[in-house]
Amino acid sequence: MPKVLVSDTIDQVGVDILSQVAQVDVNTGLSPEELIAAIPAYDALMIRSSTKVTQAVIEAGQQLKIIGRAGVGVDNVDVAAATRQGIIVVNSPQGNTIAAAEHALAMMLSLSRHVPAAAASMQTGSWDRNKYVGTEVYKKTLGVVGLGKIGSHVATAARAMGMKLLAYDPFISAERAEQLGCRLVEMDILFQEADYITLHIPKTPETQNLINATTLAKMKPTVRIINCARGGIIDEVALAEAIKAGQIGGAALDVFSSEPLEADSPLRALVGKGLVLTPHLGASTEEAQVNVAVDVAEQIRDVLLGLPARSAVNIPGLHPDVMEQLRPYLQLAEMLGNLLSQVTGGRIDQLTVRLQGELATRESQPIVVAALKGLLSQALRERVNYVNAAIEAKERGIRVIETRDEGIQDYTGGSLHLTAHGDHGEHSVVGAVVGQELRITSIDGFPVNVPPTHYMLFTRHRDMPGIIGKLGSQLGSFNVNIASMQVGRRIVRGDAVMVLSIDDPLPDGILSEITKIPGIESAYMVAL
Repeated sequence: MPKVLVSDTIDQVGVDILSQVAQVDVNTGLSPEELIAAIPAYDALMIRSSTKVTQAVIEAGQQLKIIGRAGVGVDNVDVAAATRQGIIVVNSPQGNTIAAAEHALAMMLSLSRHVPAAAASMQTGSWDRNKYVGTEVYKKTLGVVGLGKIGSHVATAARAMGMKLLAYDPFISAERAEQLGCRLVEMDILFQEADYITLHIPKTPETQNLINATTLAKMKPTVRIINCARGGIIDEVALAEAIKAGQIGGAALDVFSSEPLEADSPLRALVGKGLVLTPHLGASTEEAQVNVAVDVAEQIRDVLLGLPARSAVNIPGLHPDVMEQLRPYLQLAEMLGNLLSQVTGGRIDQLTVRLQGELATRESQPIVVAALKGLLSQALRERVNYVNAAIEAKERGIRVIETRDEGIQDYTGGSLHLTAHGDHGEHSVVGAVVGQELRITSIDGFPVNVPPTHYMLFTRHRDMPGIIGKLGSQLGSFNVNIASMQVGRRIVRGDAVMVLSIDDPLPDGILSEITKIPGIESAYMVAL
């Protein structure tokens, strides 16, 4: 009988489900050394947030088939190491959706009606009704940043309460936003017009400190901000200063840059003075704890029975032989999808996936899903996987077209051509597997042959003397080191693209300087 180790506290219903097919050992509070010593005996590991599943743990778990995280994120699991070891990693991406959405609504209403401060005053024997005159949310404008599952539920409930809705989400179609009663706008317009702003986005390099002194200055002096998404999206020092100065109406936070929140955080002194704080309770409901336990336990049970997992965050559900054959092309498709999303920018409403040459004879569905996973990875990060990528794309109004062309015999093994259409027009990328290496072979119809690297700079320019030197000098003046460079062109002195591999992310402001170079039409950085 298979053996499952449960190393964090989960609801008993999850243990009961696992016990149907396996011997279940609940052993919480293990040290890293104790976990490494114990894990070789187990076929599956079920965790929450406390257990850290490091590469050392994974390498010790020679019998492990699956790691289940009873929650949304998998930050405490080395997913790359698990994938290399052939271990499926699953989570519960929807288990706490309602809990998180309801907490955001509760925080908004608590902030509007001074509920925490009024309740605290009652404990001291006070009865000061005039001090806690609140504000109605009815007919107020709510700005929803991020219209994923949680943001969509918040929007639906807020609409039912009579609120007007603005939304910013570059990966949601106008049709989907309209279904939710939201008017899609640019971020600055949302900041300027909203009476309430609720954040439902992941923390990424692009969203870190999204709410800062500059963006706060654009908002109404009465605006109230709610963050039940991720810590680090708000510059907490700038927020505290804005509340103290009366620059904004207040804020309600459930997540913080550093958790637990430091005892001397400037935020704590503002509780009851325009600020509501809770200790990361977004998923802390009885129902959510049961939901995530059931969801993940069922997936572990299914995998132990030889069935596919429904929410794997790496590569689930393929027969090992097929998996081995397709592995490099799945990596190619995901990389090209990620590249294409950054090249295109903004909302994408259509993706065309064309399998060419020998690749056109292969099983296509996993490749299409891998391309969608890459396309959505900038918006959804850890929430998109090979199982839900197609569903997430459909919810965002992205039409997927699959075509095949066996007649294009450009590379041994074939090539993959992705084309996206969106707000900023149409863009395309082509790639191939050359030997064991991934190659980008075309950008917007311009031929190149470059391996993908972590940081890349792309330009669209006129093919003219001196332009490469000017760009190199500009990058040098910003201390940017170029690892490699290639130009793709169709005709001499016509339009061309330049692809540069660089060692580090570009400093702020450099892209606008690059486009000032005569002949360079556009420039954008890609992080893969």
